[in-house]
Amino acid sequence: MKFADRSDAGRRLAAALSHLKERQPVILALPRGGVAIGFEIAHALGAPLDIVLVRKIGVPWQPELAIGAVTDGGRPDAFIDGDLVKALDIGEGYIREETARQLEEIERRRKIYCADRPSSEITGRTAIVVDDGIATGATMRVALPAVRHRNPAHLVLAVPVGPPETIEALGMQADEVVCLEMPGALTAIGLHYWDFHQMSDVEVTDLLARAAHAQEPLFPPGAGGASIGRVE
Repeated sequence: MKFADRSDAGRRLAAALSHLKERQPVILALPRGGVAIGFEIAHALGAPLDIVLVRKIGVPWQPELAIGAVTDGGRPDAFIDGDLVKALDIGEGYIREETARQLEEIERRRKIYCADRPSSEITGRTAIVVDDGIATGATMRVALPAVRHRNPAHLVLAVPVGPPETIEALGMQADEVVCLEMPGALTAIGLHYWDFHQMSDVEVTDLLARAAHAQEPLFPPGAGGASIGRVE
């Protein structure tokens, strides 16, 4: 299966998640690419869309190859692949410096993407964590525990594509996994899309704003009339 673009992948993934619609889920997307996926799922399930800010800690000479990842929060969570670090002979100093740099980038993105919108409450609810694909799984290994710390009743990992062994390993951190395609050899996520352009901050901000607007009641409090929109 090759997806036309992230919107196409999101719609296909939403169909596979339709059984969760009545559980009033919250969609938690990993920026940037995961937001386009999450937007389609949120629209199809009538759910709020929020983000999980996670950044890769990449190999110095190949930044797209993750040796770990870090996520924000009151206590930042991090995952470092010790075996890969040892195999590539990467120093602790680089890991400390790169972790600090990625935390700064997370803070920058939070200010841009979220503005004054508070984080969605997921305690006791179904949380669906989504991205546009999984390669090494380092980013998701940090994202899933970070979401679990917020006490959802049911934690779901949902992606269009990922290698079977990585999906299986990540499944140990989730209550349910939905992955549309699991090729035996996944060299690059982008090869499974016709259009896999690098999304901009403007695109992400626009999708989050549109999703937030869709969740607003048709009649704000005090405006008169009966509110028929769903309020999160």
